[in-house]
Amino acid sequence: MTNDQEREEKRIFESLLEYLKETRGFDFTGYKRSTLKRRVTRRMQTQYIDNYGDYLDYLEVHPEEFAPLFNTILINVTEFFRDADCWDYLQHQLLPQLLQQKDKKEPVRVWSAGCSSGEEAYSIAILLAETMGFEEFRQRVKIYATDVDEEALSQARWARYESKALPNLSDEWRQRYFEPFGNQYVFRPDIRRVVIFGRNDLVQDAPISRLDLLICRNTLMYFNAEIQKRMVARFNFALKENGVLFLGKAEMLLTNSNLFRPLNLQHRLFTKIAKPKLSDRLLLFAQAGDEESSRRLSERLRLREAAFHTSPMAQIIIDTNGYLALANMIARSMFDIKRQDIGKLFQDLEISYRPLELRSLIDDVYGERRSITVNDVMREQSDTTQYLDVYITPLKGNENGDQLLGVSVSFHDVTRYNQLQNKYKASTQELETANEELQSTNEELETTNEELQSTNEELETMNDELESTNEELRTINEELRRRTDEVNQANAFSNSILESFQKGVIIVDCEFHIIRWNEHSEEFWGLRRDEVEGKSLMSLDIGLPVDQLHQSIRNCFHGEGNHHTIRVDAINRRGQSIQCQITFHAFKGIKEGEFHGTIIIIEELNQEDG
Repeated sequence: MTNDQEREEKRIFESLLEYLKETRGFDFTGYKRSTLKRRVTRRMQTQYIDNYGDYLDYLEVHPEEFAPLFNTILINVTEFFRDADCWDYLQHQLLPQLLQQKDKKEPVRVWSAGCSSGEEAYSIAILLAETMGFEEFRQRVKIYATDVDEEALSQARWARYESKALPNLSDEWRQRYFEPFGNQYVFRPDIRRVVIFGRNDLVQDAPISRLDLLICRNTLMYFNAEIQKRMVARFNFALKENGVLFLGKAEMLLTNSNLFRPLNLQHRLFTKIAKPKLSDRLLLFAQAGDEESSRRLSERLRLREAAFHTSPMAQIIIDTNGYLALANMIARSMFDIKRQDIGKLFQDLEISYRPLELRSLIDDVYGERRSITVNDVMREQSDTTQYLDVYITPLKGNENGDQLLGVSVSFHDVTRYNQLQNKYKASTQELETANEELQSTNEELETTNEELQSTNEELETMNDELESTNEELRTINEELRRRTDEVNQANAFSNSILESFQKGVIIVDCEFHIIRWNEHSEEFWGLRRDEVEGKSLMSLDIGLPVDQLHQSIRNCFHGEGNHHTIRVDAINRRGQSIQCQITFHAFKGIKEGEFHGTIIIIEELNQEDG
């Protein structure tokens, strides 16, 4: 097939999917194309249609075709307690933990998404009833079971199953939860009422919320990656904070680690990762406004002064008149400020211009009434170089900021930070290459992982299809066995009738080939059945003058001589001369006027009959 033909085939197939969406409301555009094409092609083969365009035309003319097409696409392969080890873990580990976290009166909500004919929904109902007890189960549990296939939902609501659908149930559970109904079993009605069935499209419809457990097994694998991501996000929304997602054995959520984390990867159980919430409460701060005594005020001033002097950052205060008002201990040590320098004009001190020009910056702070920061100011010392971040901040006397008391100049030693930053830059440059290589390798691994996951899902899909096909073949084989038994009974019946005649019976077809030759014919002419059946009667060399029978056989076959009788002289197998009466009957078919051959009845006449 050329590229143009492939593109045209793809376009027509997408048109077919759009037609299904517009006319029947089934949106299959998010399904994996390989699976869809395989299922649609299988349905086309049953109608002897070779291409998608002809099948689209066929659907437009034959609306009754939609139901079998949807049943073919929506592979309803499920069973009670499928993958029994997973359900065993659910019963003995997960469910007791979930129930222990909840209040005794709090409801338990479960959603079986993609429930098909209901087996998994009833399976979780059995486990919860066993874990909680019947009375508490009926009062607290709600199980929601949904699917897009109305036919499967209808079967699930009836809750009737063949005995072959219950292989994973013990005899005890079968007797406790099912009632015999003819050759079927019906799920127990009082437990059945807890399960609510309804139609839900996982791609388009809103999810059921506030769930403790969400069961969606072997459903995600039929959709492409984009639709899977959207569905998993909805599952995250639907579950409570400690809710659990139960998937099929081919589904691992490797690309959705931000929404779910594995609880038990072997059994495909995942727990929701809660998203951080914004706080809806504000902290209220209260201010004390009472006037303190002079003693308390003095203590508070000394406390402030002690805090100022012991600050780990060098800081000086310049008042609005340009005088150095304060300098804490570390500033005095760093810039060699003497006690007598306090109260001097700031512009007369070395610190006003070294290590940077502060006077113009202070003027800018006064003019703009905002803080100014100068980073990485280099200060040369005798044996090393020091780097400082300088913060020049206006000191306001009131809340409006229209009254300035002076400025604060703080010096933050960032030498160590600069050294580390330089080392960091060097290390970063070295690591960038390695990181790029690792990133490239990681992307390759992710791609390979996604391909493996996709292949795994595809294999699981094909496995479900094969299981569905095997079920159909088993049904066909049973029907063939039944029909074979009927044919064998009919043959035995006809043989019994032929042998009950005390006369020779020969049945020939329209070409004079022998179809039946009974035991009395063997007695007459000495030839066994296996020696003559399939041969022409006219070719037999026996004591019967077969050439005298030719015209009577042909007349009977044409419907002209039915029940015609003649007498002929013959010689039996012992060489004795006998006279035979031969009667010809038409061997009629099912339809009126249809003849398949002639029945020849040979009777030996006694001498007195002659």
